[in-house]
Amino acid sequence: MNDGIFFSLFYQPIYNLNVFLIDVLPGGNVALAVILTTVLVKLLLFPLTKKALLTQIKMREIEPKMEEIKKKYKDDRQALGKATLDLYKEAKVNPFASILVLIIQIPVVIALYWIFYKGGLPDIKPEALYGFIGFPDLVTMKLFIFDMAEKSWILAVSAGVTQYIQATLSFPPLPPKKEGEEKSFKDDFARNMQFQMKYFFPILIVIISHSLSSAVALYFVVSNIFTIGQELALKRHRKV
Repeated sequence: MNDGIFFSLFYQPIYNLNVFLIDVLPGGNVALAVILTTVLVKLLLFPLTKKALLTQIKMREIEPKMEEIKKKYKDDRQALGKATLDLYKEAKVNPFASILVLIIQIPVVIALYWIFYKGGLPDIKPEALYGFIGFPDLVTMKLFIFDMAEKSWILAVSAGVTQYIQATLSFPPLPPKKEGEEKSFKDDFARNMQFQMKYFFPILIVIISHSLSSAVALYFVVSNIFTIGQELALKRHRKV
């Protein structure tokens, strides 16, 4: 895997960033390099993440207006759709912003998988290094009981738990269905999506994290904690 768009845009930059951090960190600790890499990736994605988190907050804020629109146009789907889009436009909301952030992170996860599981660390690949990146004298794969090249149930479960906490903050419980209330595709879709994000997705994260490597699991843990902190800070800022 020494050419191609993925190698040039994702694998090589992330690989070189990790090697650089390993070279400058005390003891050449790979786990610390992964943590710093994750933080730098999150900072790079911060404008998109902020937009996605604000979208989630705004969606909750306009929920009362959404309920009014659904009642007003319950017998006219076309008018309901138009009114919903107008409300999104007025509130400057893009419902797909959160999905975009998730999609962008997929290549990062794949790159970490190739770096730690398919080759690249702890053995350094000189052919993948930029000319200005130094060659580490020491590469330490272990941090406490965790080996970044191996799998860890502890980190995998931690990734799932932090993902659940993040989803719980992002998607507060929807109001219960009222008895005799007419079924709505949009309402059913929202409830199903919330269930998937709060319960199925964290389980999927645990499976993915454990099937790849501790480095990927650590990335998810740090990324989730960082996002939780961002959301709490944004919520507090909007209430000030």
